[in-house]
Amino acid sequence: MTHTFTHLPQIKIAATYMRGGTSKGVFFRLQDLPEAAQVAGAARDALLLRVIGSPDPYGKQIDGMGGATSSTSKTVILSKSSKPDHDVDYLFGQVAIDKAFVDWSGNCGNLSAAVGSFAIASGLIDASRIPQNGMATVRIWQANIGKTIIAHVPVTNGAVQETGDFELDGVTFPAAEVQLEFMAPAADEDGEGGSMFPTGNLVDDLEVPGVGTLKVTMINAGIPTIFVNAEAIGYTGTELQDAINSDAEALAKFETIRAYGALRMGLIKQLDEAANRQHTPKVAFVAKPASYVSSSGKQVIAGDIDLLVRAMSMGKLHHAMMGTAAVAIGTAAAIPGTLVNLAAGGGAKTAVRFGHPSGTLRVGAEASQAGGEWSVTKAIMSRSARVLMEGWVRVPGDAF
Repeated sequence: MTHTFTHLPQIKIAATYMRGGTSKGVFFRLQDLPEAAQVAGAARDALLLRVIGSPDPYGKQIDGMGGATSSTSKTVILSKSSKPDHDVDYLFGQVAIDKAFVDWSGNCGNLSAAVGSFAIASGLIDASRIPQNGMATVRIWQANIGKTIIAHVPVTNGAVQETGDFELDGVTFPAAEVQLEFMAPAADEDGEGGSMFPTGNLVDDLEVPGVGTLKVTMINAGIPTIFVNAEAIGYTGTELQDAINSDAEALAKFETIRAYGALRMGLIKQLDEAANRQHTPKVAFVAKPASYVSSSGKQVIAGDIDLLVRAMSMGKLHHAMMGTAAVAIGTAAAIPGTLVNLAAGGGAKTAVRFGHPSGTLRVGAEASQAGGEWSVTKAIMSRSARVLMEGWVRVPGDAF
């Protein structure tokens, strides 16, 4: 008796599983993707959804590489850069967990830390740009948002140095430090959402039905972000994940604030569009320094930080801080009068250390004012990155 199977066998695609900052993702070279997925569109999205294990109504991503959190449901595609004075083009896809969509609307600042390392190890960087020993400067074109990121990647004996003693709160083990410079992180005049402050104001009154009228700072730097004072929404700024993520009412409130903020920022035209744009904008709440115990049990002392920040990502409170939101925090802190700046004590600032659920993070920004308009030349922060696994991912041949 002969069996005829109508199901296509699995195919394998070269990929690398990497940690970058406090996130993890599956990294691909564009040239290694199946032909149909080498261009943006439905086939690419379907492939990445299957790789990660979405959409999963169980919310676990058991049948894929995702880790069922916004920090671990991520994909990256890299190619040699088509832009002059850049080494590599970096495209980031935030994969929804329980829905069938990939959000291409923003960057992942954490995974940005792994881009330079992956590009060097994957042969995407000209050998002439990699020192035998020292610091490789990788010029990254962030294709989602049309921005330049400079990564300073340590190299030892011609290979990326991944091990080291740099500690990053939210990551258990130390690794080598990678410094990132987010160049001109605010939106361009012709960029989506217009200028750095889409409304033209440092602080706005945002009417949110069912919540009230909130003072907010809406900024487009690193990633579009809506900042609100913690006390205005009933929080202290010292909250850990469970305090918010176990509270369905709170999550719904944040999503409402996000949707009305997105509308006010010009990122969406109708309120219901927010549902299909989960990655951006972010909502974060700020407060003056206070002591608390971080999620690892480590004490964070009020005197060691400038302010407290908690941020929502993909509908949940983030376990640490998104790298792109850290850019927004550093940028807003550098501009006197924003809610972030005021929470940090006001006045001119070139760097702040803020407390997040996993500990603290320092971010710097260079801001200047000309003709009443603020601009930021760059935001700087340190992360680390490491290859966790490399080889091939497998997906059913009819998955895309």
